[in-house]
Amino acid sequence: MNVLLLAYAMLALAIVSEVTGSAFLVKSEGFTKLGPSLLVVVFYVVSFYLLSQVIKTIPLGIAYAIWGGVGIVLTALVGFFVFKQTLDLPALIGIGMIVGGVIVMNVFSNSIGH
Repeated sequence: MNVLLLAYAMLALAIVSEVTGSAFLVKSEGFTKLGPSLLVVVFYVVSFYLLSQVIKTIPLGIAYAIWGGVGIVLTALVGFFVFKQTLDLPALIGIGMIVGGVIVMNVFSNSIGH
């Protein structure tokens, strides 16, 4: 399997793990509920482990920007659809800018080494 493709697959799993951990962070109610609190830790550890493997192939700045940017967008979507939290126009514009930044990095940057 292509090393870069594997790195991106691990990055996707790292993002999903971080977003899942963040969702359980809401359910932990300030770390007062043991089960969700433990799941927060487990998913965050998995996320950071995978991210640590990704940066062996993808430069740190690029990997972290994608991880953080896509994580923010997905976390906002989970908040909206799962927890019924609202997003106003400035929030949607900001999310759009984050998505745009990730796209620009992936399409136009030579730092990634496509």
